[in-house]
This record gives sequence, structure tokens and C-alpha cells, in this order.
Amino acid sequence: MTVSRPQALYVYAHPEQRSFNRELFDAARAELELTHDVVTSDLYAMGFDPRLGEHDLGAFARTNGSFLTRWSSALAAAQLPEEICVEQQKLLDADLVVLQFPLWWYSVPAILKGWFDRVLSAGFGFDVRDPETGRTRKYGDGLLTGKRALVVVSFGEAGSALSPRGIAGDLESVLYGLIHGTLFYTGIEVLPLHAIPEADDFDSADVAREIARLRARVSELRTERPIPFRRMRGGDYTPERVLREDVAPGRTDLGIHREDSGRPDAGALRPAG
Repeated sequence: MTVSRPQALYVYAHPEQRSFNRELFDAARAELELTHDVVTSDLYAMGFDPRLGEHDLGAFARTNGSFLTRWSSALAAAQLPEEICVEQQKLLDADLVVLQFPLWWYSVPAILKGWFDRVLSAGFGFDVRDPETGRTRKYGDGLLTGKRALVVVSFGEAGSALSPRGIAGDLESVLYGLIHGTLFYTGIEVLPLHAIPEADDFDSADVAREIARLRARVSELRTERPIPFRRMRGGDYTPERVLREDVAPGRTDLGIHREDSGRPDAGALRPAG
């Protein structure tokens, strides 16, 4: 009896074919292929168009109604562009999603942002309804529930500058819109970030070290626990989607949305290191 292997989608966003990031991507993908069936989305190599527009609406581009309504209708009627359908199927098939990119202006490259904009379409990434209750599925629930993601991000700053007291803010907060507002929103559980600081100044020894570090990380992903974000319907939020006052009282930082940040009954849940 043949046992199927887990599926992985590796999304890569860097414009250079000869770069540290490319070496890292090739090495990490090869390591992942030892345990997973891997498909890739090399966005620059694909020439992926990041611009969301009427071309995403199929035949509904010529009908009346709001953009979101027509976009959702296009999904339901299988009218989305073929390249978007392919990317959505990659996500549906994947058990693990790896996202690798350089940090540009404290965010993701525009091509990756556009990939999210177009692929996580209305009715697929958001405005997903529970068929029994009619409630919207989000923040720990959605079509992508049950999947996990690893975010691999390189940047030129020192790691200390992107720490809790660093001038740039801590990295998890800087990328909160990605890891919580995009990935966790759609139901994906996010593993602790894999950060690569000072990448602009690497020599060959630094490159070799970081390749080895990521390969080791990838080989052990199955044992890691995701960031313990609170689910919207886990009991910690009011109907207005505000954290209850008795949970992490007196705090307003983004860390309060983790279960390990002051919930009395949270237990010993901690992210993997």
C-alpha cells in the first residue's frame, strides 16, 4: 500500500535569479522535497500580474453590482482567470505553505501582495460563509483551515533593530498584517517566523550558514507548534470583536491576541522556538 506524502506549496518572491535568496530557495525546496511533494510559485519567474481588476471578474465584468459581489459570483461560476484557479488549487492541495521574500519597506514585495489580493478572492479567502449558520469564517477559520505556513523573511537591518525594543519594531508586529490578518484570517496556522537579518552584508560563509540553518528548520517543521493566536470564536472576544477586558488586562500591544499572553486558562501553550 502506497502512503501519500504531505503536499507543500513554496511561494517565492525575489526578482533576482542570482542572489542569496535564490540559493536559499533552491536549498530549502530540495530539503522539503525529502518529505513532501512540492509545487512552487516563483512569482517573478512566472511573470505573475499582481494587479486586481475587472479581468478577475470573467463574464461578470460586464454586469451590474459591487466589485466584491461580482468577484464572488465569478468564483462560484468558475469564471476566475485560469492562472488564479491554478494558484487557488495549489493552496487547497497544500498541507504546508512556505512564503519566502525580502522585507521591503517593512512589508512584502508588491508582487506577493498582489498574489494575495488576487488569489485570496471573495468567497475563497474572505466572505466565506458557514453553510449551516451563515456566519463568516475568519480568524482561525476559513477554507484554508488545517494548513500550516512558514514565513521566511530576509532583511538588511540588524536583528536587534527588529526586536521588541528595536527602532523598527519587533518583526512579528511588523508582519502582523501578513501572519494574522492574511494567513490566520483564512484559517492557516502560522509557525514562528524564520528571520534572516543583515542579509545585505553576507559573504560566502554567511550564505552557507543561513542555508544550513533553514534546511535544518525545514527538516523539523513537523515537530513545531504554531503561533497560538486566539480564534475569533474561541470565547476571548466580545461580539464587537474586541478582546474581553479580563483577558490580558491593561495591555494594548498586538501580543494580546496570542493565547500565551495572559489568558487565565491558557495553560502552557507556547510557540516553537
